[in-house]
Amino acid sequence: MLLQRVITALVLLALLLPALLVANPLPFALLSLVLIGLGGWEWGRLNGLKGVSPVALGLLVLLLCGLAWWAGWVARMPAAGWWLATACWVLGGAAALRAGPAAWPRRAQGLRLLIGTLVLCAAWLALTAARARGLNFILSCFCVVWMADIAAYFGGRTFGRHKLAPAISPGKSWEGVWSGMAGVLVLGVLWMQLEPVWFGSASSVFAQLWARLGWLGWPVALVFLSALSVMGDLVESMAKRAVGAKDSSALLPGHGGILDRVDALLPVLPAIMALTSF
Repeated sequence: MLLQRVITALVLLALLLPALLVANPLPFALLSLVLIGLGGWEWGRLNGLKGVSPVALGLLVLLLCGLAWWAGWVARMPAAGWWLATACWVLGGAAALRAGPAAWPRRAQGLRLLIGTLVLCAAWLALTAARARGLNFILSCFCVVWMADIAAYFGGRTFGRHKLAPAISPGKSWEGVWSGMAGVLVLGVLWMQLEPVWFGSASSVFAQLWARLGWLGWPVALVFLSALSVMGDLVESMAKRAVGAKDSSALLPGHGGILDRVDALLPVLPAIMALTSF
């Protein structure tokens, strides 16, 4: 299993790093488009589609993202669009988690499929828009989620006493959530100190949030993004638990599926674009 995880991680890095580092944003947009289409296929399977129907859903996600790209939404998405996506995540995600895994399959299948399609499309548009802002910006977006997850893991293992959502993800604790938030705040401070050396004049999400929100709003925004990363993880876990699935698929040997790897990014990316676009 460990060898599988390492090999899969190396293959993903070999694909993603060149696409990220090249000046032209097109390779990254195309690669991420394929991955988000595969996420659509996984969502269809998790929500009861059989046979070729999950493939059709994945292709629909690809088509909708491609049409939005062709229409120029990546470059010209109004801030209101990002805020709407974020509000839907906050309100809809909270309602879904409150109802729990048992209630999820009772929702109309069409509604569940529509939600997943819109979520994936919004996340891909935000991801591509973030890449267009430069390497520093998109790497800092990723690191918000990665740090929230890593700090939550170690904080939960060390201090975890109070379960966050035992019916959905028994391993998560409130102490882990708070550790993740603290980790993101520390990362933000360090990143802003080092980014002039690493990236020159290129701006990170941390710097852009500071410029827009000031020293009072900056920590609130980062705590909010950390909370959204937890929500994304929990919503995907809820969908899997509702059907008794351990992973969203086996596309990534040793790592599960695409959704297992990007679940926390799905709400965070549109929220970052909202917070840095007004």
